[in-house]
Amino acid sequence: MKHLLEIVKIVTKKKVKKIEIFDDQTLRHKHSKFVQFYDAITAGKFRNDRDASNLLYGGAPKDPRYRQLKSRFRRRLLNTLFFLDVNKPNNADFERAYTNAHKEWAIVKILQANKADDTAAHMTRSILTTAKKFQFTDLIINCSRILRGYAARDGDEKAFEEYDGYIREFSGTLDAEIRSEELYQKVILHYSAPITTDNDLPEKINDYSNSLASLSERFESPIIFYNLYLVWIMRFELARSFDTVLEICDRAERQIEDRPAYYLEEKLVLFYTKKMSAYLHQRDFRMGKTNAEQYLKKFPEGSDPWFTFMEYYLLLAIHSDNYIQALAIFNRALSNNAFKKLDGEEREKWFIYEAYINYIVDRRNFSQTKLPKPKRRNFQLDQFLEGNHEYSKSQRNFEVLCTILQMLFWLERKNNLKAEERIDKLRALASRKLDKEVYYRPIQFIKLLHTLRKSDFQIVDQQRIDKYYNPLVQHPFFYRGAIAELEVIPYEKLWEMVLEYFE
Repeated sequence: MKHLLEIVKIVTKKKVKKIEIFDDQTLRHKHSKFVQFYDAITAGKFRNDRDASNLLYGGAPKDPRYRQLKSRFRRRLLNTLFFLDVNKPNNADFERAYTNAHKEWAIVKILQANKADDTAAHMTRSILTTAKKFQFTDLIINCSRILRGYAARDGDEKAFEEYDGYIREFSGTLDAEIRSEELYQKVILHYSAPITTDNDLPEKINDYSNSLASLSERFESPIIFYNLYLVWIMRFELARSFDTVLEICDRAERQIEDRPAYYLEEKLVLFYTKKMSAYLHQRDFRMGKTNAEQYLKKFPEGSDPWFTFMEYYLLLAIHSDNYIQALAIFNRALSNNAFKKLDGEEREKWFIYEAYINYIVDRRNFSQTKLPKPKRRNFQLDQFLEGNHEYSKSQRNFEVLCTILQMLFWLERKNNLKAEERIDKLRALASRKLDKEVYYRPIQFIKLLHTLRKSDFQIVDQQRIDKYYNPLVQHPFFYRGAIAELEVIPYEKLWEMVLEYFE
């Protein structure tokens, strides 16, 4: 009862008149501007503040009514975060424990600030029990520090020694975890950089992985092992040793499945995706499909990780010439209701996949089987062919991919003049807007196209072709999720397809 008395005293003195959150009851009031704002955002109706202010108030984003609504809306959303239902069946024990423990930790700090020390100590002991069970090292130390202080205040030497022992026991582990995160983040910092002769990341990543291995031998920490596996995977990805990547993913999966209480489910999903990436680079559709059928049952359909996994699965099907399966994967992804909630860049990427899928379907000699049309209704070929498809610098590769596809469609229609126009545009892009290291492979492909175009689409001397084709082959496709590395159809295959039109 004394804990309730302490809490009631604080609440009575400092409670607000109304807790503003988004719950089911609030969302029933459809006339409310808050609810209209919320519903429109969840429906994907807004691209920016101008869209929102125009729909809600018929004015500009600087309208005081909109600015006030947006500020209060944000605060209401943040308040709602404290009342998320983490006890739903699809939430793993780790996720529930992690969220509840940190929510209760925030309450402890509020209780301390309001001198409710008995209740704060009681809650801290409960958090410490959870933290020890799930190895939340930072919480173990933070809770032990508070409890050690209360023990000192109360003259409880036994309790003081107990909590002081936890601090000494886990301080080294926490330092090691922080060091492991630093090493992992150093790899991430440069991981997506172009692979060049003067790039010393492969050498550095070897040192980082050795340091992580040493930490893992000294400290039994899920965080250290997780960072170690990820750095190992990136190390062997850069070395194009994809068999080793698969072995590391298997080891990581086994460890996480053997100790599910210590990991968020999304961490396991990351290893699934890394395996699919390895199969993509090996073009091993048989093993990729086998694993995909198993893994797709294990994480929520329509989540962001699910769409990332489906992207690698789709690319694997296309790169391994399994076009019927590619169409099925594409249809499954884009028919999911969550597609409209993806951010603009991700949706644009899938629209480009849609355009290539339509080309694959139209190109009859790819397969003896007549392929059905993709499920999407939005693709208009004539509109696509006449569009400029201009993108920002960070999305420049989208422009390259669209222009190449326009050229392919014009070749399919036997309109060489239009195809020449697209090749000229590609050449202009290569010479003015494409970084020679970042876009090494597309530049070699564009040079091949220009060589063919200069010869009036006649098969030219093989030596002139090899000048650009050999460097292309010597720098194989490597996709780490960066837009600049994306190849819906590998450039070697695209070159074969172009030549088929003129042989």
